[in-house]
Amino acid sequence: MMKLKQWIERHPNLWEFILFNLLSNCATIVNFAVVWLCTGFVFSGLQNRPFQWFLFRYTEENLGLCGFLSFLAATAAAQAVNFFVQKEVVFKSDARFAQAIPKYIVLALILVVISAALPAYSQKILAAWGVSRTMLPTLANIVNILVQVILSYPAMKFWIMPKNAICSAS
Repeated sequence: MMKLKQWIERHPNLWEFILFNLLSNCATIVNFAVVWLCTGFVFSGLQNRPFQWFLFRYTEENLGLCGFLSFLAATAAAQAVNFFVQKEVVFKSDARFAQAIPKYIVLALILVVISAALPAYSQKILAAWGVSRTMLPTLANIVNILVQVILSYPAMKFWIMPKNAICSAS
């Protein structure tokens, strides 16, 4: 344990990124649970109903309206969990909730739009590669999660939840 503590002290930024990813698994678990619940039960009757609007292109091949609503619900639920885990545990940010939450909502909305639109395209590509229809939501969700990490870590660290936010805002 002492060696780990020493390593963390020598590499605080790397440790923070590792912790960010490890604790993002709380949101990831919520995300997968909601996707499976929604695609398997809640919205399963909407799989054959195509949904196309704006960037969203969900056909019967990529679960139609069921897919859209499932990814939307999963991302929203995961982002709610992720806000509190990251602010309190990873970044230990003293940013005021009233200042951080509007910024986080902007980030979450961007992530929700991307995460609700991207699976229609990634599932189409994955299906063309021969991935089975039952595996499409899971693999598309993995792609979504990777995109979310790439966008959310720097946004949270430097913009939404910076350390010493109260002191620097004065």
